[in-house]
Amino acid sequence: MKKIHIPVTVVGRGSQPADEDGAEMTFMAMPSGMTTFAAPIIPEPEETVGMEKAIALAEDIHQALNNQTADKKAIVFELDSLDQNNKMFMDQLLGDGEVSAQCGGDINAEIQESVLAGLWRVHYLDNNKNIIRDTMEVAAIPGIISEMTFQNAQENLDVDALNIPDTVYNAPPLLVEISDKLPNYKSGDEPHVINLSLLPHTEGDIEFLSDSLGIGPTVILSRGYGNCRISSTGTKNVWWVQYFNSQDTLILNTIEISKVPEVAIASNEDLEDSAERLNEILSLYR
Repeated sequence: MKKIHIPVTVVGRGSQPADEDGAEMTFMAMPSGMTTFAAPIIPEPEETVGMEKAIALAEDIHQALNNQTADKKAIVFELDSLDQNNKMFMDQLLGDGEVSAQCGGDINAEIQESVLAGLWRVHYLDNNKNIIRDTMEVAAIPGIISEMTFQNAQENLDVDALNIPDTVYNAPPLLVEISDKLPNYKSGDEPHVINLSLLPHTEGDIEFLSDSLGIGPTVILSRGYGNCRISSTGTKNVWWVQYFNSQDTLILNTIEISKVPEVAIASNEDLEDSAERLNEILSLYR
């Protein structure tokens, strides 16, 4: 896996309004095309002299995959102790998967799923985008996303305090629905999804929804059977989930109340399958 670099561009006119101070919401650029599993191109056994640390770490990761379930906290492996050659070997061994993410706020990170679902490369960054910590995490979703995304978010919406412009018609009842659902939502509950694509709304409604919910620190991209952009809002457990076709045209626009939308996370079956795949890969070096 090469050093993560995810370009940031402004996408979707009116989908995220400018703040009063002139700041604008930015997104990772959407990937194009459909991505399917492709086994990484790994070195031959005779080419792994000096890679003993990376192979030993991969064995530990395999054991973690065997023991991990989707409801458990992330198991974290530090890569800072590996030299550059061993890190390159790990990159070759694990490749790039379908999900990537950026996290801001109190802790900055760039995240790339490996070809093994549930195994994530996490680069923690300083304010100048320099890597200050390099880890692999075995989890349904990295801990920084599940535990830190809504750390500074508003707990609920005070709908009565909102100043509703004359150009906004259909957003207020949706905000009332979100406000009613939030206090009762608990981690593990079924997500509550509002399908904006099936509801009448204007550009003003979308802008008012976005402004009222706020802009969160996490953006996730999921590639697979289509492209999906998942943006956290500034309201706890509320996500904006948008699906795009190969021409980057929005085809499904939803608001979801959940800890993390399921489209981004690895299931128990994914973790089990990844453990089997990694075992097959490592059998070459045993």
